[in-house]
Amino acid sequence: MNERAAISNLLSQAPQTPMPDWAEPMLAVLTDQRFSDSDWIFERKLDGERLLVFRTGAHTRLMTRNGQDVTDTYPELAEAVAAQPGSDFIADGEAVAFNGQLTSFSRLQGRMQIKDAARALERAKAIPVYLYLFDLLHFDGHDLTGQPLRQRKAALYRCLRFDDPLRYTPHRNEEGEASYREACEKGWEGVIAKDATARYMHGRSRKWLKFKCGHGQEFVICGFTEPSGERDGFGALLLGYFENGALRYAGKVGTGFDDEFLNSFRETLEARRRDTSPFDDAVEEEAHFVRPEIVAEIGFTEWTDDHRLRHPRFLGLRRDKAASEVVREEPAS
Repeated sequence: MNERAAISNLLSQAPQTPMPDWAEPMLAVLTDQRFSDSDWIFERKLDGERLLVFRTGAHTRLMTRNGQDVTDTYPELAEAVAAQPGSDFIADGEAVAFNGQLTSFSRLQGRMQIKDAARALERAKAIPVYLYLFDLLHFDGHDLTGQPLRQRKAALYRCLRFDDPLRYTPHRNEEGEASYREACEKGWEGVIAKDATARYMHGRSRKWLKFKCGHGQEFVICGFTEPSGERDGFGALLLGYFENGALRYAGKVGTGFDDEFLNSFRETLEARRRDTSPFDDAVEEEAHFVRPEIVAEIGFTEWTDDHRLRHPRFLGLRRDKAASEVVREEPAS
């Protein structure tokens, strides 16, 4: 079967529908149970920013998982998407920057905060960004979300062209435990396990699972301490998460900031100052409190018995998740 016939065969199995303006992304559930299964595939967990790609004719949009348009942040990615075959499609993927051989959310911060396309292109020389695509939801009038993942990935591979900065996300079949060991040995974030027989489900689903090599998640910034010694800006950030509607204190993070961020982010914090603590817990800290609106990505070694973070480190700010959605991640059974 030639390439054109193969693509036609894949699309013929999907219903024809108008392309939607938005599609809620499918999200994975954290688990500490590693397994191998012939019905599952295993992809590298990337440390970047989740993006949904919308191409309609000559118009391209890059959207975060909570619906923010970041096309001007990554103009080189938008240009590569616009050059793809097909008149319209929706693809799912992750924008990443590299530090050596490892994807680095901290390094990607140097691009995420830019909203001007011209400035972003200038910054791209210092911080190149790549878009790894791993799913295809819609292509040329065909809704693929009801098709099994294996067929969606086959359509993705055949229907789009992959040249930098666009990359296809490879996977391993069946061998989940070996994939996880390899990921951790290489210093990767972990593995995303996906049920290859499942349809694309909008929202969080146990058909996609996260095998994490380390600990890390989002937290809400709720306050800050004054700097000491020769440090400028602020000392540490107070972190929280929601539990049954209550805002819980998770501890404070004082590492992972550069001088530029320390000074510039102090202004952001000052604009959100409040007189009282936003926490529902008692917090014994000499600190200034802020409105719980900004979300940060934090790495850490473990949770302590008193529900605090051990050895936390700041990785960057997140714009793709609302503060109200931040909860403590617990492995699913």
